[in-house]
Amino acid sequence: MDPQGKKTGDMRRKVAGLGNIKPAGASEHSSARGYLDGRLLIAMPVMGDPRFERSVIYMCAHSADGAMGIMVNRPAGSIDFPELLVQLNIIDKDDQIKLPENAESMQVLRGGPVETGRGFVLHSSDFFLENATLRIDDGICLTATVDILKAIAKGAGPKHAILALGYAGWAPGQLETEIQGNGWLHCDADADLVFGDDVNDKYSRALRKIGIDPGMLSNEAGHA
Repeated sequence: MDPQGKKTGDMRRKVAGLGNIKPAGASEHSSARGYLDGRLLIAMPVMGDPRFERSVIYMCAHSADGAMGIMVNRPAGSIDFPELLVQLNIIDKDDQIKLPENAESMQVLRGGPVETGRGFVLHSSDFFLENATLRIDDGICLTATVDILKAIAKGAGPKHAILALGYAGWAPGQLETEIQGNGWLHCDADADLVFGDDVNDKYSRALRKIGIDPGMLSNEAGHA
């Protein structure tokens, strides 16, 4: 991993600005080239990095320039989404009780060790902001501007969403090396795994999705 984000180059600039928006269906072509956009990374027990132990990461971007993903099974401590909206001056404190149900219950997760002060919203594709939303596959998008938080607070946001603080980033070729070194499994993603509220069970659910018992994992690399 590149916790300081110093080596991610063009990939980091792409994430920060979301300037190079991919068309829908890009993940299908990426898979054909061996890239993992729109898939889940599942940490192997032999990884040896405590920051990513038992982590499930949704891959938002992967190319020759590097890779970027969001951990979807690490709660961000005691951070409360309604209180966060107040801190960002999106709503007044007195308006917390008026928030729509999906805003009151929205999960705040630790997305990864890079740019932990920056928020990224993974969400269903029923919400899209021109020049701000990255469509990763047919069902999941990424938006990193405050406008989506304002929309969620007003009840006009996506049906499904999670807010992640920070992201996981890899330099060119780094993720491929980690996979070859038995650090990760990968499999198809689904909205229920990404957006489900059973955060603590996502790791075992992801393994079961590809027919693996955690107790039977070996040091041999595997792909689903």
